Amino acid sequence: MSRSAHPAGPRYADVLPEGHYTAPPADLNALDPKVWSRTVTRNADGAVEVGGVDVRSLAAEFGTPAYVLDEDDFRARCRAWREAFGPDADVFYAGKAFLSRAVVRWLHEEGLNLDVCSEGELATALSAGMPAERIALHGNNKSVREIERAVEAGVGRIVLDSFQEIVRVASVAERLGRRQRVQIRVTVGVEAHTHEFIATAHEDQKFGLALADGQAAEAVRRALMLDGLELIGIHSHIGSQIFDTSGFEVAAHRVVGLLKQVRDEHGVELPEIDLGGGLGIAYTSQDDPREPHEIAKALAEIVTRECTAAGLSVPRLSVEPGRAIVGPTAFTLYEVGTIKPLEGLRTYVSVDGGMSDNIRTALYDAEYSVALVSRSSDAEPMLSRVVGKHCESGDIVVRDAFLPADLAPGDLLAVPATGAYCRSMASNYNHALRPPVVVVKDGQARVIVRRETEEDLLRLDIG
Repeated sequence: MSRSAHPAGPRYADVLPEGHYTAPPADLNALDPKVWSRTVTRNADGAVEVGGVDVRSLAAEFGTPAYVLDEDDFRARCRAWREAFGPDADVFYAGKAFLSRAVVRWLHEEGLNLDVCSEGELATALSAGMPAERIALHGNNKSVREIERAVEAGVGRIVLDSFQEIVRVASVAERLGRRQRVQIRVTVGVEAHTHEFIATAHEDQKFGLALADGQAAEAVRRALMLDGLELIGIHSHIGSQIFDTSGFEVAAHRVVGLLKQVRDEHGVELPEIDLGGGLGIAYTSQDDPREPHEIAKALAEIVTRECTAAGLSVPRLSVEPGRAIVGPTAFTLYEVGTIKPLEGLRTYVSVDGGMSDNIRTALYDAEYSVALVSRSSDAEPMLSRVVGKHCESGDIVVRDAFLPADLAPGDLLAVPATGAYCRSMASNYNHALRPPVVVVKDGQARVIVRRETEEDLLRLDIG
């Protein structure tokens, strides 16, 4: 049973969305390790700890809402991806998921490369000491200024997204006396099983050059002709929050077909193939993501099989996990403000954040989990909707969840798996102040991105 969508945005008044689980979990105090970062536990008081730090202490010291990031978990996931793909492949962390100078330093130390898609992300990477040759620049409309900065810095690759960019990057590189390494992003006609707004390989969208109508082959021809460019490979990205590799298999088959065409027509075997990112994580207990070693094995087998069939040497493989690394490593900590039962429907639980710190529920109908973390409870479960404090009916953090019936104002709730895109897409809607990012490790907590202040907000308003 559900009502129709609100004309101003996402659904906001469903009783139970189609396909939603109807039974509460057996234990409201349990913390599913698929959803929470690796050091999260409940202590003897029933409160949640992360990295050896009690969430009540975090709330008291840093306030709420706050993004809480588990450094050990982040580093462990970096190592897992690096080790899974080995020395003959490249792992580029997708900075759009979440980027800060501390994160850049961790990536550098753990041996990962970095993918950026704006001048601001590039500036952050360079300021934190990431070697430029380990940086890739993406984007569907790179400005001349962004290209100049990237070429001057010596980035390892620029991913070309249009015919105009082929000329633009070549012109900048030649003017600066450089030969820039580039890849061409192609759209391969594969639509991953994901939300319409985050599926990116079908032809009717803004990214890349289509294989189907010959644009990709023409882009290769043009790039090979220009002295300012060194074409090193083909890039493909088929979407986000993907749980199996079948889409990658079709994409790899079509990309390898282009590589074979390039060899046959131009006598060149391009040495690299980038299959992008988009591997999913567990937002709820119903999600079942694959481990990095499973993904690495599957992708390597797919590329090897396709290249062998085409009579090509196996190119160096690159992947771009962002969400799959940082997503599970953080949760957002909130304080409960008001509780509003609606007879026969659900209870609305309002917290001190909302769509300004997590727009994904409103934007994508994303599903999240939530737990009472300042204490444990033996109370009966109540069907709840966790909402924010913004002036929007669609200001929903967790659409449907079970929380203890004795929930009270002042309790702390945490929404796990918010490491990716939540801080990156945070806004000042209603002039909200964006939350801090607090890192925990070995019983210590520190801020790596501070909370915005009213002074920050007003500084840009020149009157």
